[in-house]
Amino acid sequence: MTFADLLAALADSADNSITLPADWAQGRAGYGGLVAALVYEGMRAKAGPERPVRSLAITFVGPVATELEMQVEARVLRQGKAVTQMLGMATQNGEVMCVVQGSFGAARESVVAVDAEPAPVIKAPEECTQVPYIEGLFPIFLQHFETRWGIGDLPFSNSRKREMGGWMRFAGDEGEIHEGHILGLVDVWPPAILPHLQRRAPASSLTWTIEFIQPQPVVANTGWLKYRAEVEYARDGYGHTSAMIWNQDDQLLAISRQTVTVFG
Repeated sequence: MTFADLLAALADSADNSITLPADWAQGRAGYGGLVAALVYEGMRAKAGPERPVRSLAITFVGPVATELEMQVEARVLRQGKAVTQMLGMATQNGEVMCVVQGSFGAARESVVAVDAEPAPVIKAPEECTQVPYIEGLFPIFLQHFETRWGIGDLPFSNSRKREMGGWMRFAGDEGEIHEGHILGLVDVWPPAILPHLQRRAPASSLTWTIEFIQPQPVVANTGWLKYRAEVEYARDGYGHTSAMIWNQDDQLLAISRQTVTVFG
């Protein structure tokens, strides 16, 4: 099933449950970007279209198993005049696996208007290094995506560069791209601290905060997104990184932050 198929399957589910197929595995767990997107979709359905998502704070509590039913829960914590605060969860076997706190807010009049900083200049996708999916070497979920390396060094290259990034998109046409799809795309990138390692070692997201620019600029169904991450600090097995995401026209889409655990 494609990413869009899984989002649609959850929307069509009578009991808000879904099972992640084996080809969406990320090591021993289901792909985190997909889990977060599914929880977000459950929240978005309750928030309503008039209040777009402004920010999500995501905590990965435990690994979601593939080929096993997962439930998505969403509830409104508070609904004000313009902002709805929500809580979403993914559970499996009665245990919480992912928690998402979300803020959904309608536009309001303001005299404050500050444009985003210019996007970084990166070579065109076809001129950047393609990262091929190699079965047995990379997590199986990566077959659903395309990435092109354009900033910094590859993981496990003993680099000391603080920046990393390039281009990303789905491997096929997923239909209209919205915030749920962007969640799936952003998490494709390995933690920006991995290039600092000399040899392969596991790492995973502990917490993830992402803020969406509204109204969202248009992203073509098969369009490339530009990604740049920066390591702000790393010590004692934890790394703190920030990232920004633009569409192919260099319009800012989202701002992301992660706390990453690394075992190396």
